[in-house]
Amino acid sequence: MRAVQATELVNYETVTPPATTETTGVLEAAPARPKIGFVSLGCPKNLVDSEVMMGLLHSAGGELTPSAEDAEILVVNTCSFIDSAKQESVNTILEMVQHKQANGGRAQRLIVAGCLVERYRDEIQKNIPEVDAVVGTGELEAILNAAGLSPKPASQPNSPFNILPQSLAARAHSAVHQHSRPEDAAPQLQIEQATTSRPEGDLRQKQGRFSRDAWDGATAALPEYLYSDDTPRILSTPRASAYIKIAEGCDHPCSFCIIPQLRGKFRSRRMSSIVAEAENLIAQGVREITLIGQDTTCYGEDLGLQDGLAQLLEALAALPGLRWLRFLYTYPNKVTTRLLETMAKHDNIAKYLDVPLQHASASVLKRMKRGGNAQIFLNLIERARRIVPGIVIRTSFIVGFPGETEADYKELEAFITAAQIDWLGVFTYSDEEGAKAFELADELKVPTRTIQSRRNKLMKLQQKISAKSKAAWVGREIDLLVEGESEETELLWEGRTLLHAPEIDGKVFINDFGPHEELVPGTFYRAEITESHDYDVVARIIE
Repeated sequence: MRAVQATELVNYETVTPPATTETTGVLEAAPARPKIGFVSLGCPKNLVDSEVMMGLLHSAGGELTPSAEDAEILVVNTCSFIDSAKQESVNTILEMVQHKQANGGRAQRLIVAGCLVERYRDEIQKNIPEVDAVVGTGELEAILNAAGLSPKPASQPNSPFNILPQSLAARAHSAVHQHSRPEDAAPQLQIEQATTSRPEGDLRQKQGRFSRDAWDGATAALPEYLYSDDTPRILSTPRASAYIKIAEGCDHPCSFCIIPQLRGKFRSRRMSSIVAEAENLIAQGVREITLIGQDTTCYGEDLGLQDGLAQLLEALAALPGLRWLRFLYTYPNKVTTRLLETMAKHDNIAKYLDVPLQHASASVLKRMKRGGNAQIFLNLIERARRIVPGIVIRTSFIVGFPGETEADYKELEAFITAAQIDWLGVFTYSDEEGAKAFELADELKVPTRTIQSRRNKLMKLQQKISAKSKAAWVGREIDLLVEGESEETELLWEGRTLLHAPEIDGKVFINDFGPHEELVPGTFYRAEITESHDYDVVARIIE
């Protein structure tokens, strides 16, 4: 989970527009631009929403600031996935209330956006009256009205501070078809013309998967919003890296999760729009793109595509200037042979598979409404390692799901030992009102102390696995994207390899600049791994 501390508002890259405008030959002072500060909580998918809202506000005349003390308008983009995320969101809102109430503060307006709004819209405004407006996940463009700004007229040319100007549609269309297989040409032409929904999504809707009737204050309509390549967006990630959200929503029936109610049915962006956005990002200097969505492996199914993610990767991997490309959030039974072959084929696609498995016990997975078992998952991992030599596997598990027995836990423990997974996270089960698991009988609920004990034991097991894996890295030469001075000590710098996803995996510490007096953040260097620790490694620059 990604979180920006409330006192450290989102930083961004942009160009300041001119201070005056010329009209009919008379030089006039530009209207005052309200200063707006953002706090973005939660995952990278939420961060992209924040970047879109920042872009909309900036293009409409707002001036973004990373200082809460200077902001006249404060926006908190919230997360509501689990209890701890909800609590962090509430705490951050209350901290921004203090800025608004402070005698020396400039804040006049507080806006709350995101998942917490979808779940508790009325309660937020009732219990925190200092909140002036709320904006749900499916109404990002409403941020303008909430901030008292008007959208830029459509007839106006792109301003110099629109960081993602629209690419020519013809270029994007050409890129998509040029890099796809001949047999896929007809389906791709078709998806540029019509959008439908996934049959699974339609079925789940009939079964009540997306119902929010029990949520007091939530709007009846599900979110349907999708941003596109011509939507203004302000990047807040380091200059060389960016996320692209390729789809929104989720149709899966996972009983521990309320994201479908928060985000709506699964819907894919047009491939031409994604390619165009990637081209725009590359033109801005981005060299690393990470594709995200609630389930990236479902990409294109609602547009009539088969193996849509593989086709999209083919199109993006061929773009000049794109050095690193990866995708996150895959679903186990959607990882196809073609997808793995596409990863193996292109040097700039990360040999990195992020596939949250959630558990290994068949009985627990059945109650989770996930399906699968330990052997199926081991077969998947074996197939991935065979087709994509050197692939790194990342996954996450939930311990303490209702009904999880000691035998279930031991099966998960044995699976982790057998799978030897490279990057692994373990989460404790969170009982979320609105999720199907919340309705399971109380006698099935696992005691909190047992849940925490199981998590601690799994993390100790993974620590040993990781330490052994990282020791094998010593002596390797790698390409390293340098990010800057380490947050832990000014004596070290930090970077990432293609096998490290931004912000969630271990770190590469740099203690020797080699032939360089200084390093430039956002630049790629050749390095050698010189030592290893449990999760991190140390490197020296060699060229």
